[in-house]
Amino acid sequence: MFFITFMSDFNTAFLEMTINDLRRSILRGLTSGIGNGAKDDLALSKISYDEIKRVLLCRPNGRLGNQLLMTPLVKEVAEDFPDCKIDLFVKGNLARILFKNYPQVDRIIRLPGRPFRHLWAYMKVWIALRRYTYDLIVNVTPNSSSGRLATSFSRGKYRLYCEIPEEVAQNEDYMHMAKKPVYCLRALLKRIGWQDMGKPISELDIKLNAEDMRHGAEVLKGLVKNDKPTISLYTYATGAKCFSKDWWLEFYGRLKERFGDDYNFVEILPVENVSQIDFKEISFYSRDLFEIAAVMANTEMYIGADCGIMHLAGAAHIPVLGLFSMTDPRVYQVYNAHSIAIKTSDVKDMDEIIEKVDEILKKRHTAIN
Repeated sequence: MFFITFMSDFNTAFLEMTINDLRRSILRGLTSGIGNGAKDDLALSKISYDEIKRVLLCRPNGRLGNQLLMTPLVKEVAEDFPDCKIDLFVKGNLARILFKNYPQVDRIIRLPGRPFRHLWAYMKVWIALRRYTYDLIVNVTPNSSSGRLATSFSRGKYRLYCEIPEEVAQNEDYMHMAKKPVYCLRALLKRIGWQDMGKPISELDIKLNAEDMRHGAEVLKGLVKNDKPTISLYTYATGAKCFSKDWWLEFYGRLKERFGDDYNFVEILPVENVSQIDFKEISFYSRDLFEIAAVMANTEMYIGADCGIMHLAGAAHIPVLGLFSMTDPRVYQVYNAHSIAIKTSDVKDMDEIIEKVDEILKKRHTAIN
């Protein structure tokens, strides 16, 4: 019976993966010609400030990090058009949590997380996109086939596909996934005299409030049971981004030797309940992303590989040491104050990484005091 159930689940998962791959291929073919800079310029050059009352941001991806990377754009749109309402076209249920403290965010239009298993619901969401009319529709990520299709399919006056105009590519950090759509919007609005390209782009922000911070401090105090400052660790990541147990155990040993007398360590655990340091430290897990963010926000810094929890730490406004093994830091690094991204293949030994931890802690201490 177990074997039959296992094979049924395996076959379903394999078929779902195959159909998803086919779906992506079809979407790429259908949308390859949709959206270019000329269309953006032609349309947006006619915008009247007062007419932008309803904006749709298209990012049909359900991953934690990718949705958090939208927060600077949401803040930018809210600042540019303070009287507008913002709808989000996303996948899954996370956006309802992540944007709950954004008063400008109104409707969240959600694709099911597993389209093959919820095919009719998936189709109904696409149909629902035609129910509303928008003043401005933005495809958040230019290489997203679903995003381009949604931007084209939705009803609206003006569309921004976030193809990269020349002036955007002149910014050193234009490749960053959170900054690229902001630069694209600014570039087009600047041409009609609205926007300043040079002002800093907002950090990722989950908008923790005072009550969240107080609760996070209480939870952390209950874990460490002392007054020493704390360093938060997250040793897990998906696929090839996850460093091996041998790597983490050696790195953790170096951290403990260098900073263990002055700092606590708390390991944030994933839903998979795995630890690359074999649960050698105090650990914390919660199903509440705001609680995880609040606990991390009360620590001195976060250390972990490129993953959604890394971006959550950045959105909680603490310094992040991001460890990159395969993804590009220029696209995904946390860029708030004192954060550092390290491409581990570029360092000679772990001592260099330990020194970066020390650098962050010193800057943090100086900033607080």
